[in-house]
Amino acid sequence: MPITIDTFVLGPLETNAYVIQTGGVCAVIDPGWESADILNLIAGRKLHLEMILLTHGHGDHIAGVAALKDACPDAKLCCPKEDLAMLESPAANLSGMFGLKIVCPPADVTIQAPQSLELGGIEIRVLDTSGHTRGGVSYYLPGEAVVFTGDALFAGSIGRTDIPGGSASKLLRNIRDNLLSLEKITRVFPGHGQATSVEEEARSNPFFK
Repeated sequence: MPITIDTFVLGPLETNAYVIQTGGVCAVIDPGWESADILNLIAGRKLHLEMILLTHGHGDHIAGVAALKDACPDAKLCCPKEDLAMLESPAANLSGMFGLKIVCPPADVTIQAPQSLELGGIEIRVLDTSGHTRGGVSYYLPGEAVVFTGDALFAGSIGRTDIPGGSASKLLRNIRDNLLSLEKITRVFPGHGQATSVEEEARSNPFFK
């Protein structure tokens, strides 16, 4: 069954949150701020929220988790292993730098690449794209030629590495090995900004020329 992808731009840093729907089930990727629109979409389509998938643990990607868990307590919160501590620490998730105290509930499922998840019969592969944070991952749907890259790869850019847990060499290596190696037609849905493709980034991203 094909998937539907809905994009929501949330919070002061304009973080992209995604709702992936297949049949009557869905997953939310990186709910970066509390969003009535996401909850209204889920309720309006009568969907069952199975998973909340975090690409990494920064505050602008987790701030809406608590509201989703309150509304859909059965949804499994999935977080990369190396970023687990960021969920409960504003200092670690960097929200404290902005005078905010963002935290969220503990993870139900610990993610560590390489592994696979499943949503309504759709395979979701977990790719190692750490380097922006110690545990950062991307979620790749091979049957749909779609990848959600969080703050690893953007249209024409990459994630910051001049922050705690950042490593430029690791991020560049992981993008080359685990993202730019995907099929050229793969659509890239990043954590901020517009969608792009593997082909476009391999061709024109200045970090890989």
